[in-house]
Amino acid sequence: MKASTNPILSDWENLEPFGLPPFAKISADHFRPAFDVALASNLEEIKGIAECSDPPSFSNTAQALDRSGELCTRVGNLFSNLCSSHTSPELQAVELEMAPILAAHSNKIYTYPGLFPRLEAVYNSRAHSDLNPEQVRLVERLHLDFVRAGAKFDAAAQCRYSEIMEKLAELETVFTQNVLADEAAYTIVLKAEELAGCPSDLVAAARQAAVERNQGTEDYVITLSRSLVEPFLTFADRRDLRERAWRAWTKRGELDPSRDNRAIAKKILLLRAEQARMHGFNTFAAYQTDDTMARSPGRVMELLENVWGRAKDAAERERQAMEEFLASLPLTTGEGKVAAEKVDIQPWDWRYYAEKVRQAKYDFDEAALKPYLSLEAVTKAVFDVAGKLFGLKFVKRGDVTAYHPDVVVYEVRESSSGLNTNGAHANGSAHANGQPSEISRGSDRLVAIFLHDNFSRPNKRSGAWMSELRSALPCEGIVPIILNNNNFARGTGPTLLSFDDAKTLFHEFGHGCHGMLSNSKYNRLAGTNVLRDFVELPSQLMEHWLDQPEVMKKHARHFETGEVIPDALLSKLKAARSFNQGFGTIEYTASALVDQALHQLPADKVEALDINKFEEQELSRLGMPQGIVMRHRPAHFQHLFSSSSYAAAYYVYLWAEVLDADGFEAFLEAGSCFDPATAARAKEFIYSSGNSLEPGAAFKAFRGQDPIIEPMLKKKGMFRQAETATVS
Repeated sequence: MKASTNPILSDWENLEPFGLPPFAKISADHFRPAFDVALASNLEEIKGIAECSDPPSFSNTAQALDRSGELCTRVGNLFSNLCSSHTSPELQAVELEMAPILAAHSNKIYTYPGLFPRLEAVYNSRAHSDLNPEQVRLVERLHLDFVRAGAKFDAAAQCRYSEIMEKLAELETVFTQNVLADEAAYTIVLKAEELAGCPSDLVAAARQAAVERNQGTEDYVITLSRSLVEPFLTFADRRDLRERAWRAWTKRGELDPSRDNRAIAKKILLLRAEQARMHGFNTFAAYQTDDTMARSPGRVMELLENVWGRAKDAAERERQAMEEFLASLPLTTGEGKVAAEKVDIQPWDWRYYAEKVRQAKYDFDEAALKPYLSLEAVTKAVFDVAGKLFGLKFVKRGDVTAYHPDVVVYEVRESSSGLNTNGAHANGSAHANGQPSEISRGSDRLVAIFLHDNFSRPNKRSGAWMSELRSALPCEGIVPIILNNNNFARGTGPTLLSFDDAKTLFHEFGHGCHGMLSNSKYNRLAGTNVLRDFVELPSQLMEHWLDQPEVMKKHARHFETGEVIPDALLSKLKAARSFNQGFGTIEYTASALVDQALHQLPADKVEALDINKFEEQELSRLGMPQGIVMRHRPAHFQHLFSSSSYAAAYYVYLWAEVLDADGFEAFLEAGSCFDPATAARAKEFIYSSGNSLEPGAAFKAFRGQDPIIEPMLKKKGMFRQAETATVS
């Protein structure tokens, strides 16, 4: 295929609206030729940097590296987004083919002859140069990237390291595809009477899932999408069906012997152990945490174990409350007979009875809340929060299409009084057709393009995530293209969200703001390119605005009547907020502890590993409460085995929760969740600075102090008096 006829290689950043890819023209067979051109172009750039005849300098080495690979990034971002959000068998085949090729290309750059010595020369002279702090930060981060990629190894070690990284890329891709295949293939087909106890919106979503899968007119389908399974486990009266759904849900990645992820996970662990040893670390956990705020597995374990004991106590109180509830039921009811027989509460029971206790104890019914949390209302709420905090406004563009009809495209704008309106395009260039640019509209300035992809589909991976098609580089007039993906169940009418679903939307939007508001001058430091245990701070901080009365009273309106959410329901929501925190914290912390345990195994222990048996033994050692399991079991634990990003790093959500809980206290201390001065500091140091500042310094510049753990423990209802400690 000629480059001139490949739509991926066309000048779409200047020709398409806002520089979006020409999705309708792109097919899977365009990607391999596009990558061939992009990779070759990138190597030519690297050759020019490495063989430059001028002495090494910041501009001809560090900055040149940072600006290199633009075409690779453009093609790669498009490819990875489609593989995650809108895949196909053809695209998956290319993904599997390209994974080791892309890993090999990365290794070629890090080990390109003559390149690292030039970067190291700039690194060694940084303290005596006239570089500004952000430039020094870029040099230091690039240098560390090269070192951690094996640039200091000898030739033989570099060759072996390249083999490891290529094989890891291949295995991680297969792992991801296997989970998606299990989720797409498995369904539970039900009749209406088998959905007894389920709220109407769940019934409607199950019916819609049946329609999408060509089931009968009286059929309903529960898939392995979290947005269907978890509500079903919470509300369905049929215990046998809850068990069936739970067993399938927790066996993803091992449902089909032909795609059993347990063997793949073991191979990944072996390769990571070897990778760590090559860098001089005893375990992969030590290697991974060396470049984090935590700095060592010991500090990670200190935090996890601190919370683990409290969570077990809370979970035990929750179990007792459920047992008391069961014992109070009349013996003539089906559930009363269960109580009379003293059947232990099993994992497929916990959510169901916890919801019953919540209704009884707090008079709070999740189903009564959902009509006030339509997807439309929650989206308006999060946009309004961004407007009040950061001065952003979102303009829906129904005339601009993306890769699927579900995806909604928005312009993201902020007020700007001195904007140059000379027709600059969104990426800093003029429209080829000479028409006025989209960058200016009145006094507003375009700061980002935002794509919102909210619904579950069979060809979309599970979970929720933020990604980007283009990073922000404001100094060159380049605005980012940011995507938020959720997996909400689509019904036949307006989509109604649970409070947890709404929180997920706010969470991912926080990541989105981190990308949209980036103000770094360098790609390597921009947006979410921060240390892993800092990256969840902007997202989790954003969650706090969801349940603020000021936000709820304005936006939580009944989807049919427009009625504002009653004060009584808000009060019940607040009272029930810490309910079942033991269960949720156990689910998460167990996963994080097992992650650490797996990645602290030496290679000889991994060789003999039975991963399911290890999970069972480790949870037994921890004293895992009966009736709760890990949030992610190893065979479908994509945070760990779909890439290395969260491997030995699943703890980061809890680490960031310490930061976000203490960080939100700054707003409360200022007297308003929208205090302008506090919002300005949050924008500057949390959402805009990227990796230009060391993360501990960035947090302290925002908060005025090092973070303390007390607010997080109080939020979870797990605080014990006289225990204030910092986390830095």
